[in-house]
Amino acid sequence: MSTEESVKETKSLESRLEEEGDIAADYLEGLLDIADLDGDIEIGIENDRAHLVVEGGELSHLVGKEGEVLDALQELTRLAVQTATGERSRLMLDLDGFRSEKRASLTKLAEETADEVKSSGQAIKLAPMNAFERKIVHDTIQKIGLKSESEGEDPDRCVVVMPS
Repeated sequence: MSTEESVKETKSLESRLEEEGDIAADYLEGLLDIADLDGDIEIGIENDRAHLVVEGGELSHLVGKEGEVLDALQELTRLAVQTATGERSRLMLDLDGFRSEKRASLTKLAEETADEVKSSGQAIKLAPMNAFERKIVHDTIQKIGLKSESEGEDPDRCVVVMPS
């Protein structure tokens, strides 16, 4: 692929993700209006995905106990984008900083687990996690230079961290 083709492909991806973000933001604004909730929506692109953050107002009940309501809202928003564009969306939705806080705590867990694995030389199996959580742990473990793999079936799928 030439440099020119690569630049066109990048612009095409960026414009498609911006469109996804705009469609998703319109959908979420409609939901917030129906529920009579306030919230500011920020649209961005992160890891080749549209990324929306909704903050402000009383949004914590839209996250749910372990993020299950947030996951459902994310899927509904993805479906709204897919209906409008005809293409599957991988957008990420964060409400009230839930996912960013979760990312920070999982990164810390992965780092602490990596230290234990390095000192003991033994693999450690973590508690079951959803796909979003497992990805954060795998990415962190890879950056540290150890190995990890997912094991089991959802909803009991978990990460095993192994020595390199």
